[in-house]
Amino acid sequence: MKKIVVVILLLFVTVGVALLGMGTKGENNAEYLRVHIRANSNAEEDQTVKYLVRDAVVAFLTPAVAECETKAEAMAAVKARLPSISAVADGVLRENGFLYGARASLRQEEFPTRVYENETLAAGVYDALIVELGTGAGDNWWCVVYPPLCFSAGNGNIVYKSKIMEIIKKFYA
Repeated sequence: MKKIVVVILLLFVTVGVALLGMGTKGENNAEYLRVHIRANSNAEEDQTVKYLVRDAVVAFLTPAVAECETKAEAMAAVKARLPSISAVADGVLRENGFLYGARASLRQEEFPTRVYENETLAAGVYDALIVELGTGAGDNWWCVVYPPLCFSAGNGNIVYKSKIMEIIKKFYA
C-alpha cells in the first residue's frame, strides 16, 4: 500500500512540476536562488581555474544552505558569508598563480532558460549569488543554490539533488 501511495504522490509531483514549467516566462523565479561564477576570460587557464573556484565555493556553501528550509533562509546564509565567499575564491586564485581577485555579491540577474537533468528553469530575472573572477568577462558556470538542485561532487562532476525525492525516500523508509 505504501508503494502505491508513493507512486501516486510522485505522479502528482511530476505532473505539477510539468504544469509549472509550461507557465509564462520566469513566473516561478521568486522560488529560486541561483549561483553564477564568471571567469576572467575565455582563455583556457581562466576557464580551468573557474571550475576550481566553483568546487571550492560550492563546498564552502553546501553546509550552510543544504538545511535551509526557505529561500529567505538561504539568501540570509549566503549574504552573511559574502566576504568569506570572496576570500575562498581569492584563495583558489592565489594558490593557482592568478593575481586578479574575486568579488561575490547577491543581486538580481537575467538568466536564459536552463535545464538541470529533469528540472527546467525558465528564462528571466532571478536572485543570484554572483562570483566574478577578475574582469568576469569570460564564459560562466551557473546552477541553483536554493532549492538545493545541484552541488559539485568535488571531482568536476555535477550531482543533481532533489529535496522532494529526499522527503519521499524518508517517508518510504
